[in-house]
Amino acid sequence: MAAADKVDPIHQFQIHPIIPIHIGGYDISFTNSSLFMVATIVVASAFLYMSTASRSLIPGRLQSISEMAYEFVGNMLRDAAGKQGMQFFPLVFSLFMFVLVANLIGLFPYFFTVTSHIIVTFTLAILVIGTVLVYGFAKHGLGFLKLFVPHGVPGYLLPLVVAIEIISFVSRPVSLSVRLFANMLAGHITLKVFSGFVVSLSALGAVGVAGSVLPLAMAVALTALELLVAFLQAYVFAVLTCMYLNDALHPSH
Repeated sequence: MAAADKVDPIHQFQIHPIIPIHIGGYDISFTNSSLFMVATIVVASAFLYMSTASRSLIPGRLQSISEMAYEFVGNMLRDAAGKQGMQFFPLVFSLFMFVLVANLIGLFPYFFTVTSHIIVTFTLAILVIGTVLVYGFAKHGLGFLKLFVPHGVPGYLLPLVVAIEIISFVSRPVSLSVRLFANMLAGHITLKVFSGFVVSLSALGAVGVAGSVLPLAMAVALTALELLVAFLQAYVFAVLTCMYLNDALHPSH
């Protein structure tokens, strides 16, 4: 059974209860997924606190990384939503850091990647879209519905265009969550498969060890690619969040 687990690419995504909790017929157990979500928050918070605690005029390496992350997200938000968008900076920065750190933690062997589960990424996407809807209607009232009526559309095409805009808006949480989930899932499965090839071939003796060189090289290359994907997916999630928040700020644009 242990040997099977080592080469099973799906085994790494299984959720196991650590502290079983059942209330009113509902299973709300503290699982390995819960543990790594807590670990993600702790690691991200500890890094930001420790790297900025000194507030040195001439920043060290860690403080420079924190300041670069701050400016990176701040510039992204200002470019997408203008200066008004900075009121959402805590939300966007928190989402960016959570996704990035969760992705990076998931690269360690035997660790759990929380962003490889659709329920986690969909919850984050619903948080973003919910914020857009609540702020949009609170700030603009029914004027927020101008978001679905683009300027310059002929009257006879308006019903079709409005329907398309509504469908596009409703599909946002799906596309936002699936993009992150699918990339992390596919990357980890591929990496696990090539790693499994290395283990399987190495068990065949000298010939197998020689044959395992190619999948080992692929596994190393995929690990480097996964590092890049971990950052890119956090960036894409954050930049799309900024674009959606811009719709809440400027629905008539």
